[in-house]
Order: sequence, then structure tokens, then C-alpha cells
Amino acid sequence: MRVILASSSPRRLQLLQQIGMEAEVRPADFNELDGNDRQAEEVVLANATGKCQTVAGSYGDAVPVVAADTVVVLDGQILGKPRNAADAVRMLTELSGRTHRVMTGIAVRFQGRLLSEVCETEVVFRTLTDAEISAYVATREPLDKAGAYGIQGKGAVFVEKINGCYNNVVGLPLTRLHLMLAKLGVDGSAVKDNQENTAV
Repeated sequence: MRVILASSSPRRLQLLQQIGMEAEVRPADFNELDGNDRQAEEVVLANATGKCQTVAGSYGDAVPVVAADTVVVLDGQILGKPRNAADAVRMLTELSGRTHRVMTGIAVRFQGRLLSEVCETEVVFRTLTDAEISAYVATREPLDKAGAYGIQGKGAVFVEKINGCYNNVVGLPLTRLHLMLAKLGVDGSAVKDNQENTAV
């Protein structure tokens, strides 16, 4: 099935393609909340909804418009994307040996109806050495990722365990998206599409 993805994230695009969805990428021109003095749930929900509404306003919602916003939360503080390498080192040092939460706000609009929800996953980091952190930051992988790591990349070796949706940590909770599309009356079923395409 076809959707409009209100994001330039290559990871979200790959996740949609993984389940057989055809995504038209239309990044939103939207000023995101920075999280200062706000609850993380409020921030990701507002950002996802704002991006979704902005893109739907420009391109319509004859096909589902999907938007998301992901943050890492530690001790109630939002860790967004690092400003630079030094900031990435700081974030990873804070996350080392501790448990944090990854929260994604997801919004879907289709034919005038809008749904928005928050998905949360608990992530446990093993204790990292300074050398490991420096070497990882030198790869530049963490510089465009919330919390300064990518669980789907080299940062996977930092994660001891998770409790919740893995794809949420990558940036788009696919199961939650599937259920939201179903609530909007979209067949949504990349699974069904694939079964039909492979039927003999």
C-alpha cells in the first residue's frame, strides 16, 4: 500500500519498505518543540501531529500521511540529536550502564481523520568505556540520532536488553502504525499485500 511519509529519516523509510509499503517522502516544514519544560510524551505527540498536519495541508490526505518523532529520555530529561561530537560523548557517557526510555510519537491522517499515539520502549545499556564511546563517535553514526546511538547500527553492541518494541527504538513502531491504520479503515496490510503478490 502507499503512504506519504512526513519525514526525511532514511530509517523510517526503510522500516516502511521492510513491510512492503510504498512511501512517498515529503519532509514537513515544521518547527519542532525542543522539550524545554515539557513532558516527553507531550513533545513527541505535538511534533508528530504537527508534522503530519503540515504535510497533509500541503499534499492532501487521500492516501495516509504518516509522521513520527522519537526522543531518548533519561531521568526525565529529553536527549535529542547531539549538537556535535562532544555532545554525543556526553550523552553516551550519561547512558552508560543505565536504563533509559525511547519514546516515539506517531500520527496518521487519512481522509480528514487524525490519530496520534505514543509508543515507549525501555532500553538497558551495558557499561561503556571511554575508548568505546570515543571510537563510536568517531564513526559519526551517532550524530544524527536521538540519544546519540543507533540500535540498528554499530550502537547495537551497547544495548544489553530492551523491554518493548525494537522498531520503536529505530524510529517507527510498525505494529502500532499497522493498528492505527486499521482504526482509520485502511486495509494497511502490507502483510496481506505480500500474501496476495506471492499467491500461486
